[in-house]
Amino acid sequence: MNDRPTSDRLDSATTRAEVLIEALPYIRRFFGATVVVKFGGNAMGDGALAARFAEDIVLLQAVGIRPVVVHGGGPQIGELMARLGKESEFRDGLRVTDAETLDIARMVLVGKVNRDIVSSINVHGPLAVGLSGEDAGLITANERNPDLGYVGDVAAVNPALVERLLAENLIPVVSTIGADLAGQSYNINADTVAGALAAALGAEKVIYLTDVAGLLRDVDDADSLISRISAPELQALIDQGALIGGMIPKITGCIDALAGGVGSAHLLDGRVPHVVLLELFTDAGIGTMVTRSIGGGA
Repeated sequence: MNDRPTSDRLDSATTRAEVLIEALPYIRRFFGATVVVKFGGNAMGDGALAARFAEDIVLLQAVGIRPVVVHGGGPQIGELMARLGKESEFRDGLRVTDAETLDIARMVLVGKVNRDIVSSINVHGPLAVGLSGEDAGLITANERNPDLGYVGDVAAVNPALVERLLAENLIPVVSTIGADLAGQSYNINADTVAGALAAALGAEKVIYLTDVAGLLRDVDDADSLISRISAPELQALIDQGALIGGMIPKITGCIDALAGGVGSAHLLDGRVPHVVLLELFTDAGIGTMVTRSIGGGA
C-alpha cells in the first residue's frame, strides 16, 4: 500500500508528465536518426552507471532513434596485464602494444567488455549485437608508429554491417580492434573510431561520455564549462595549446566527425546517471555541444 499523501503522488506524477512533454519535440526531431555513443571511463566500471547507460540506449531505440555504441577498455586492459605480471608502457598517452599485449587487448575488448555491454542491454530484450572492427571489414587499420607496436589508426570504415543491423532495429556494440588488408590486427583509440564511424554512418550526433563535466576552459575549475563551441573555435584552442591530455582524442574525434557530415558532437559526464537522455531530451541540455560552424545548431 502506498502511504504517501495523495498530493505528493499527484506532484510526482505531474513532474513525470512534464518531463515527458519536454522530451516530446526532441523525440520527434530525432526519430530515425543515428546516434553514435562512445562509452568508457568511470561509468563503464561502475555497475549502477553501466546499468543506467544500458537503459538510456534501450530507451533511445524504443522511441525510434538508432543508437550505436562504441567502447574502449583501457583500464580493464591494464588490470588484466597487471594480473598477468605484465607492465603497461605508455608513450604520449598511448599504450605500447606488443604481440602479447595485443592478445590481451583483444581478449578484454572483444571477449569481456563487449560481452558485458551487450548483456546489460539485452536484459531489456534481444536488442544488442556485439561486433569487433575486424568483423566484415568494418574498420580497416594501419600502423600508427612502429615504436608503439600494434597501435593503429583508422584507414577506412565500411559501415555496411552496422547499417544492416540498424535496419533490423538492433543495437550494434562495437569494440575497437581493427585489421589491415593483410589481416594484422591493431588496437585503435575508441574516441577516434567513434568519430570515424559516426561520419561513415551519416550520424546525426556523436556523443562522448567522459570523466569530467564536458570541455572546461580551466581544467581546475568545474564552473568553467563551455556549453557550446564550434569546430573552428575548438581547433583554435588546440592550435593555441589550450587543450592537452586525454581530451585531445575526443576533441579530434568531434572535429573529424563534424567534418565528415555529422550534425553535432557532445562531450558529457558519464558519471551522471541518464546523462545521454538529459542531453538529448531536455531544453537545457548538459555538457558541451560542438557544432560545425560558429553559431551552428544541433
